[in-house]
Parts: sequence; structure tokens; C-alpha cells
Amino acid sequence: MVVEVNYWAVVVATLSTMVVGSIWYTPKVFGNYWMRVAKVDDSGDRNAVAPIVMTLVVSFISAWVLALATQVAWEALGGNYLVMTITTGLMLWAGFTAARFITHDAFEGRPAGLTILNIAHELVTVLVMALIIGVWPPEGTV
Repeated sequence: MVVEVNYWAVVVATLSTMVVGSIWYTPKVFGNYWMRVAKVDDSGDRNAVAPIVMTLVVSFISAWVLALATQVAWEALGGNYLVMTITTGLMLWAGFTAARFITHDAFEGRPAGLTILNIAHELVTVLVMALIIGVWPPEGTV
């Protein structure tokens, strides 16, 4: 079986993670709280290029995996492509992202509020990626 992926949707979904993160972690939204509880130093001495590039790479991988997993699930089960994408995204988020965040943060002794903030950010990020991929399926599949 060849798994079709709309790479334009994957690229747009990748870029959407930067938009969501920029809004989520801005000081007027959750940024001040996040910096305080995560103990992030905002002295301005850090170079943000490497973290941004890393974020783009891992966001591309996440969007690509979401697109692949959705296509496999849709081929196996059929149904509405957008609903399948959102469902797949929620399952991947709950089973991997949220579960792993909770486990690691518990062992690292991170504040529960920080864990909730970060997994909620990941949920919004995955849902936005799922919406983009879901409304823009691979050509000829839906």
C-alpha cells in the first residue's frame, strides 16, 4: 500500500505550529506564567535561531506523521477525512504527547500548572495541524 501525503498541507501545518506557539507563549497570553514556572531567563542573551530551526524540523515530522497516520486510518476505516484527521490527532496527542509530558514532568517535579499549560498548547497545536491536513487531503483520495 502506498500512503499518499499532501506535502503542501504538511508544510502549512508545520508553519501553523510557529503561529500557535507565538500566540500561546506571548507575554499577554501565557508567556509570563510559562517563563516564571519553567524558570526561563528572559535576559535577551539567548540566540533563538537554533530552537526555531529545531521546532520547524520536529513540527514537520509531527505534521508528516499525522498525515501518514490519518491516511492509513482513513484507508482502513473510511468515513469523513476531516473527522478522521481530528480523531487521529487526538489519539496521537493523548497516547504519546500528553502521556509522555505527564510522565516526564512528574519525575522531574515540574509544577502541575506547567504540565497542563504545555499539554494544552500541544493539544491546540495538534488540532490546528489536523484541521489543515483534514481539509486538504491528498489529491484523489477523497
